[in-house]
Amino acid sequence: MVGMSETDGGVGPPAVGERTDDGVVDDPLALSVSFEDFYEVEHGRLFGALALVTGDRHEAEDVMQDAFLRVWERWHLVQSLASPTGYLYRTAMNVFRMRRRRALTASRRIARRFLPTDEVEAAEARSDLDRGLAALSARQRTAVVLTELLDFSSSEAASAMGVSPANARKLASQGRDGLRKALGSAGVGGDARE
Repeated sequence: MVGMSETDGGVGPPAVGERTDDGVVDDPLALSVSFEDFYEVEHGRLFGALALVTGDRHEAEDVMQDAFLRVWERWHLVQSLASPTGYLYRTAMNVFRMRRRRALTASRRIARRFLPTDEVEAAEARSDLDRGLAALSARQRTAVVLTELLDFSSSEAASAMGVSPANARKLASQGRDGLRKALGSAGVGGDARE
């Protein structure tokens, strides 16, 4: 039986390093039967890791709470795994990715509200943009598309283009200036992202 020690007649959890049906129990927390104990041991480490991943303490706290809730809901299964800690971290990363996808989807919906709603106006805007981009050199066009339309940083754009970040910023700036002249407007982009 999984989770039972052979030396005690099948009563109690296996010892660290003892072989189970699923493998060697190398995680001392796998032996814990209390979710509360598991939480006390893991919440500080998980929060620290998530704070580094998310870059935001509040989001890290939310992700940690969601992950622990999901583990708690399945604790009867999770506690018998060889590494409940690994399951917790995998769950936390899945929660983080899911939240990020939802935020991106929501921001796209909001952005669509500010785009031209008239199909003719939208087609004219696309046509103007195409003409403006066609007036640029290939390198300027690439820099503008990467930094303005795809939101690459200047370092990411530089890497994709095979140039230095300073050169990518210069090309993007020249490209935006060329678009302003071609489109006759001052509303084209800002500085290239650092």
